[in-house]
Amino acid sequence: MLYHKLALSMIIIGIFAIPVVIPDVFAHGLGGDQAPPISFGDMEVTVRTQLSPSDITVGDIDSANMQVRFFDTLTDKNLDKVTYRVEVWQSGELLARNLFYDMDGRLDVKIKPQPNCNEEHLEECSIYGGSEHVSAPGALFVQGAECTDDNLDICARPSITGPIFVKGGLYKIRVDIEAATSPRTVLANLLSYETFVSVAQEQDFFIKTANAEEVPVVVKTYYDDVDNFKFDTSNNSISFDMPFDWNPSYVDLVQVVHEEVRVPKTFTPYAEGTQFKGYVNGVEIDQRALLNDPYSYEDTNIIHFLITKNELQKINEKLGADNHNNPKMDLKLVPLPEASKSSTEFYLVDTTNYEQVPTTVKISWDGKYGANQEIPFEFAFFNENRELIKDIKYAYFVFDEFDQEIASNVGDDTSSLGIPSTEGIDVQRIFVPSQGQIRVDVKVLGTGLDYNPKYAGIGSAIIEIGPGAPVSASSIPEKAAIPSWIKNNAEWWAAGQIDDDSFIQGIQFLIKEGIMRIQS
Repeated sequence: MLYHKLALSMIIIGIFAIPVVIPDVFAHGLGGDQAPPISFGDMEVTVRTQLSPSDITVGDIDSANMQVRFFDTLTDKNLDKVTYRVEVWQSGELLARNLFYDMDGRLDVKIKPQPNCNEEHLEECSIYGGSEHVSAPGALFVQGAECTDDNLDICARPSITGPIFVKGGLYKIRVDIEAATSPRTVLANLLSYETFVSVAQEQDFFIKTANAEEVPVVVKTYYDDVDNFKFDTSNNSISFDMPFDWNPSYVDLVQVVHEEVRVPKTFTPYAEGTQFKGYVNGVEIDQRALLNDPYSYEDTNIIHFLITKNELQKINEKLGADNHNNPKMDLKLVPLPEASKSSTEFYLVDTTNYEQVPTTVKISWDGKYGANQEIPFEFAFFNENRELIKDIKYAYFVFDEFDQEIASNVGDDTSSLGIPSTEGIDVQRIFVPSQGQIRVDVKVLGTGLDYNPKYAGIGSAIIEIGPGAPVSASSIPEKAAIPSWIKNNAEWWAAGQIDDDSFIQGIQFLIKEGIMRIQS
């Protein structure tokens, strides 16, 4: 409890200087997306699309709610009397298109997946239900009480029944605003927005071990069907591929590629505590792009590939133009020897009364890392039921024992404050210059696109950093001691006091002893 008291005292004197006001965000969230705003009079208006439930898996639901909100980002207020043309696309194919109308700038549409469609064009199988608004011909609306989060099951939402969310992957929801502030006020120029949401699909596989044991593995894909699943007994690696467009113009549009690999903890190479390396098209990805979740299930490890646009661009840069025409993404997961992990936990308090909020933070790190190294710290966020808090945004500050700040991170996106953690787990590499105690201050800003404050709060932990295990020369080269006579030779050669042959003999000595390495 000592570090809890210390954390609270530090919070009270104002350790955190992050503003309470949250800026507008224009990025993908979990089951939701917000488009960049467009100027409209003296407003900056945009569309936000959100699914409920936010994490949809094909076959698990009979219906879902698709909410489309049209609002001014400067005031966070909805525009009223809006006529929308909504289109749903997947893999370049139109699945649904219809007009809708709502009074308060929030449109709720009930989506009922129907997998059986024998038409050449899938959109022809979509059926639209609801009442047509008398002032907006052809536009369906909520008849009766407006929909809210509390009455979605009983409000008279318009509906779409069709081949939507019957296959996993990325869905594009295009929204054209045809009228606003009045159903009869047709805009001279349509306001058009594109948002994207992901739907998951589970695919079952088996791996055969060297002992002929069959182990069930589930790949949960949020992007496209996976294929060519393989298990390599030499290093216990799992690999598979899926269709992907590596053209740089397309990669620039991709926010994240999300794949999950689920393996029983009873399978020793993938037991709880195992660390992993991940590869995409043969290129090792950053630790932040590969997250291990041993918390969600007692018997299963979930390893997430969360490959961001920046990571995809780095892969393209490394592999060059030849990769731009590659029609597939190859993913590989390799388990590493068991690590010796340490961890600490602490709860968060609110910023007003400093009362406990339902958020617990767990920070874990590998004991082989220590002073004068970049240490991969894992941050995990849990709710009151010990479940991971999804789609969280947070920031951290790190101080040494003299209260000097040695590291901090409030996120990379200037328009979206905080580090996004889609699955409630994140890895941050933090350089710690010396041994001793460090203090890690964490502030959770909220969850989701609207920064829901339910789990927001602040807290601190004290962590003891040791010397760390020796690191191989291949990862951190040791500073070589150059003999004084070599230094003298270089000085004499530069002054013309010895000939070239004598100086070359000195260079050859450096190469022979491994002090100097010449690449082929």
